[in-house]
Amino acid sequence: MRIAVLSDTHDNVWVLERLLPGLADAEILVVCGDLCAPFTLRLIAERFAGPVHVTFGNNDGDILLMTRVAAQHPNVTLAAPMGEIDAGGRRLAFVHYPQFGEGLAALGRYDAVFSGHTHQPDLRTIGRTLFANPGAVFGRERPPSYGLYDTETNSFTHHTL
Repeated sequence: MRIAVLSDTHDNVWVLERLLPGLADAEILVVCGDLCAPFTLRLIAERFAGPVHVTFGNNDGDILLMTRVAAQHPNVTLAAPMGEIDAGGRRLAFVHYPQFGEGLAALGRYDAVFSGHTHQPDLRTIGRTLFANPGAVFGRERPPSYGLYDTETNSFTHHTL
C-alpha cells in the first residue's frame, strides 16, 4: 500500500492543485499540519479520493471551520495533537512538530512516524522506527515536496514538483 505524506501547504493551493493528481496511486493521504485555511482542507478532501488523515500545525487558523469541513467529507479524519493509523499491516503515527515525532519514534510502538514544521525533507531511523518529514508543499525556501510511504517495504521516498 502506498501512502502520500504532505505537510506545510500554507495555503499554496496552486501547488496543491498541481500535486494532487500525481497522488492518484496513493490509497491514503496523511497531512502533518499547517494547511492554514479551511479552503485548503476542502480542496484536499474533494480531490483526493481515499482516506485523508490530518493533524494540526502551528499555523492552522480556523479550527472550528476545519472541523465543519471535515464533517462534510467522510473521507477526512482530524487528529490532535497527533494521529495514529493502521494501514497495510503497519502502525503509523503523524504529528506536526519533529521533536514530538522523534519522541514517538523512540517509543518503538510504530513502524513509521511522520512530521512536518521544519520545511526540510528528512529521513532516518530512530531505534527500529522509520522517521520522515516530507518537506513543505508551499515551496518558499526550496521546491515544493511531498513523500510516499510504502507499507510493504516500510520505505519512504521524497518527491519534488
